Amino acid sequence: MEMSGPGVSRHRRTVKRRRWGRLRQHWNMLGLFEIDQQHEFYSLTCMMKEGLCAAVQNTIDNPLPLSEDDYNLEVTQIHKDFRMETYAGPVFASLRRSLGMTEKEYQQSLSSEGSYLQFISNSKSKADFFLTNDKQFFLKTQSKREVRFLLSNLRIYMEHLEKYPHSLLVKFLGTCYKTLLVFCVQKYFIVMQSVFYPDDRITARYDIKGCEMSRWTDPAPEGSQIIVVLKDLNFEGQLIQLDQQCPWFLRQVEIDTAFLQTLNVLDYSLLLAHQPLHQDELNQSLSFATLIMRAKNMVGAESADLQIVQAQNRRLLPNFKNPLHVIDGPEQRYFIGIIDIFTVYGFKKRLEHLWKSLRHPRQTFSTVSPPAYCHRLCQWVQDHTK
Repeated sequence: MEMSGPGVSRHRRTVKRRRWGRLRQHWNMLGLFEIDQQHEFYSLTCMMKEGLCAAVQNTIDNPLPLSEDDYNLEVTQIHKDFRMETYAGPVFASLRRSLGMTEKEYQQSLSSEGSYLQFISNSKSKADFFLTNDKQFFLKTQSKREVRFLLSNLRIYMEHLEKYPHSLLVKFLGTCYKTLLVFCVQKYFIVMQSVFYPDDRITARYDIKGCEMSRWTDPAPEGSQIIVVLKDLNFEGQLIQLDQQCPWFLRQVEIDTAFLQTLNVLDYSLLLAHQPLHQDELNQSLSFATLIMRAKNMVGAESADLQIVQAQNRRLLPNFKNPLHVIDGPEQRYFIGIIDIFTVYGFKKRLEHLWKSLRHPRQTFSTVSPPAYCHRLCQWVQDHTK
């Protein structure tokens, strides 16, 4: 006979919590795992898939030229258990086209039969991170304030990417929120291009802020498959070796961080990963400077077109999908991107800066003014790039 009563119910809840705790601990170690039907986010990610598929289909069915009104466009689509609101859909579709993506490819990746993957981050953020099954795109939950911040600066963000087509800034590909009609729960989220793609041979990943405090992470045990994102202090003693690509890279970091300074933001990160080049890839990549010299020799003079290209700070990229965050050095392929650009230096951050200054007078920490943050990250990159 099955026992029942308050004591049994409490015991079951305790066992369930312990089992869940052990599972969460295991997931934290793995870093990345599949969201199956037993997962707490299974229903949420299924709704994300359905809603995003319909939202992208809307841009496929209505391929109109981009207009000024599109920056303020909100489209609501009603589904069985939820509704999806998509912001500035045509603007993000325009960005996707500029990156060489077709809407069908994007839609297929977001809504494929394979389950989304959850990434357990060591970030202090309360956001949830998901990856599409093919690992091309990140989906991240955001606060309403963060989404509104992105939308209010979307025009100048797009202008920056148009001026610098190979900017290191993360590429935001869509902004939406979902409302569960039954529970009246809102979830805002954005879709981003994954900096670490393709990740098959990546040997190490880093999140760099250019400071010291809380910037060490215990590495994964040697030989394990655990995914750990390391930090500044883990990178000490190493260099980003780019050779001919170095001047381009340093200049682009300066350009992108100066842009973020105009947004009055701080606490963004330079994501960095590397993998060894295959033997047949060695000495295959040419720097943009090399291409310029070859073009000069061909035409005998620096044409107006070349001047325009130089002004836009372009570079040669490896010939495969999603190349915008990839730079080949002499021996390593680097994956580099600037992420987390939503932290505004407002009153709370100014108080946090004052408190940390008093408590940690001899350490560098992330909460500093945007000009100081910009300068410090640029200095870190300059000191660690060759």
